[in-house]
Amino acid sequence: MGRADARRAQQQRGGRKAPTGRAAGRAGKPTGKKRSGIRRFLNWKTILGTFLGGILLLIAGAFALYFSVDEPTDPNKTAVLQSNTFKWADGSVMTRTGKMNREIVSIDKIPEDVRTAFIAIENKTFYKDRGVDFVGIARGAFNTLRGKGTAGGSTITQQYVKNYYLTQDQSATRKLREMVISLKVDQRMEKDDILAGYLNTNFYGRNAYGIQAAAQAYYGVDSDKLTLEQGAYLASVIQAPSQYDLATAGPNGRRLVTIRFNAVLDNMVEMGKLDKAKRDTLHLPEPIKPKPQPGMDGQKGYLIQAAKQELSRQGVKEADIAAGGWTITLNIDKKKQAALEKAVQDELESKLDRKDVKDRPQDQSVQAGATSVDAKTGNIVAMYGGVGLAEKAESNALRTDYQPGSTFKPIVLATALETGAKTQDGRPITPNALYDGTSKRPVVGSDTPFAPQNQDDINYGDPMLTVQEATNSSVNSVYAQMIVDAKPQEVKKTAIALGMKDRDGWPADKPAMSLGTMSANTVEMAGVYATFGNHGKKVTPTIVKSAEHVDADHKPLSPFGAQVIKRETADTVTKVLTGVVQDGSGKAVRSDAYQAAGKTGTTESNVAAWFTGYTPELVTVVAMFGEDPNSHAQVTLTGTAGKGRAGGSSFPAQIWQAYTTAVLSGVKTGEFDLSDANMGTPVGPTRTAVPSTGPTGSVSPTPSSSGTRPTGSPDPSGSGTGKPDPTSSTKNPTPPTKNPTPPTGDPQPPTKKPTPPPLFPEAPQQ
Repeated sequence: MGRADARRAQQQRGGRKAPTGRAAGRAGKPTGKKRSGIRRFLNWKTILGTFLGGILLLIAGAFALYFSVDEPTDPNKTAVLQSNTFKWADGSVMTRTGKMNREIVSIDKIPEDVRTAFIAIENKTFYKDRGVDFVGIARGAFNTLRGKGTAGGSTITQQYVKNYYLTQDQSATRKLREMVISLKVDQRMEKDDILAGYLNTNFYGRNAYGIQAAAQAYYGVDSDKLTLEQGAYLASVIQAPSQYDLATAGPNGRRLVTIRFNAVLDNMVEMGKLDKAKRDTLHLPEPIKPKPQPGMDGQKGYLIQAAKQELSRQGVKEADIAAGGWTITLNIDKKKQAALEKAVQDELESKLDRKDVKDRPQDQSVQAGATSVDAKTGNIVAMYGGVGLAEKAESNALRTDYQPGSTFKPIVLATALETGAKTQDGRPITPNALYDGTSKRPVVGSDTPFAPQNQDDINYGDPMLTVQEATNSSVNSVYAQMIVDAKPQEVKKTAIALGMKDRDGWPADKPAMSLGTMSANTVEMAGVYATFGNHGKKVTPTIVKSAEHVDADHKPLSPFGAQVIKRETADTVTKVLTGVVQDGSGKAVRSDAYQAAGKTGTTESNVAAWFTGYTPELVTVVAMFGEDPNSHAQVTLTGTAGKGRAGGSSFPAQIWQAYTTAVLSGVKTGEFDLSDANMGTPVGPTRTAVPSTGPTGSVSPTPSSSGTRPTGSPDPSGSGTGKPDPTSSTKNPTPPTKNPTPPTGDPQPPTKKPTPPPLFPEAPQQ
């Protein structure tokens, strides 16, 4: 039988040849399951191979990128600065700015310790790296991923390349080109030449390009005369020139630039370039006042300042604007702007004597700011920033270092209406609700004690009066209790939703907030009141109509936003504020030519005075600030123009009335549509049914030294809405306990000297 036959016979019997050798060994062990799917490919060989392959690809890509990107031979457009054109709303030219302010200086004209200051804060490894710090880039990217700022890590060489050859855009393509060119520049140029190029191309603010222009703009010296302190400040300011300029910086900007200034010096000590003992003697040096650029005379400089700030908030950098090539059209109406400037001149400046330091000292401290907004478009149509950039570098219309005072009270009322808040005895808060108007009455229901004094320590009501009456007379004690009833935290939420900004020093749980103890500017308050007039739909005033560039256009944001409070709430607040104009502290602006709503505000010690008012056509905020011209400390306005208290119902209201009358002359004015206003159910005239009680439950006494005001106010709107008005509860008011003459403007002082006010920093205010 052949081999084939034998093999077939064995297979038929089911027999198999036993494995031998290694095969036998393998056969003696369990074989397990076969690998399947992705597990067949996931082993150390494939992983290592993939990793090495990726590295090779990256190296090949880096080589390809390096040799494909040529070092530019010509500077970018920023290095050849163009002009900017600013236009009025009608398209006519307002001014042109942007003339090159740069003088190139050699490295030996820059003191060594000043050079070191820049290296210390920007690139400590400058003299050691090869133009790119990959560790720094990785660290910056990691910080970005952790939410600790945007990616940094750029060396001085990279910043020089970006300034001189490239653009300021943040694209990945530009960043890669910047890195490659920086490597090539570092090979070609000496380090000192790179440093000189960097210092000569930086933008320092104040329209200054380069260290020489910056030395002149900030300290009035040439670059070779800069001290270490001055150089450290200039090294600090380049991060955010407009925010860090000490001549115009707000509290937060001053804090941030101080931190950066100290970091410069501390890094120099760490690098062994500055003695610790000397470092401890160095302090932030104040720069000189900025000089206005050509074409920035009068209010133009302030208007352009406002436009730049708005564009900056929308992502257009100040350095990009300074580089030129922009045509920026503002919403400013030339006729309305002229009318506002004339109103300030006629009603305030013409009455001041800024030269008589001896007999009229307060006149030297008076500053005024104003913003006017078209109620239908949300456009800023006029703005007043001060007497001029040469005398006042920061616009008073934009400053945020003063309190808005009692112009904040309508936000308290809006919150109470919006949230359905109730008084301590369970009554809904409406314009007809009754409150105790006793001066220095302690609030009830708050963990924080507060007993604010009314202006001139006057008691209002006997002791009860309606919310409408309390708003008319700006009664502090009523609104202090109302904010407790409405919850301070809710009031702050409403304020921010309406357009105010949450800044340092604004606690969310203090009843003193009712008196407007936070900071604000005229643009923010115009937005708040414009939102009331817009039936609760958010209005963010805007000054930029369009911004076009030779390389790209910027589309401004719409002024209008979402519904932030109910229409009923907004309309009720507006109706209450018409009462302030008709029968309250805002009577100075009352006119048959228009229907107006508004609120006065006078802060503690009379350091600021506001009038914020609106018609169906315009929303205008006028503010006055007391600022010492030398120390810049806040000082009282009392004594302005040789008179007494300068409250919101004085100069600010008079400016508002003069401007509004001029602008609306010959215009068919409208009336507020307040059909949704809800004044609430009138409460019976009894003043003793719900006595005011202090924290102990006892009836709050009326201070014997206080005067009282009669209560009662007619329907402020003069229009029947079918919903109750406060008039039904005040037609027969309780006679006052004293008999003062009804005021025609600000409340008259009591006949007896009032008790000194408590040491609450927010009171008294109106």
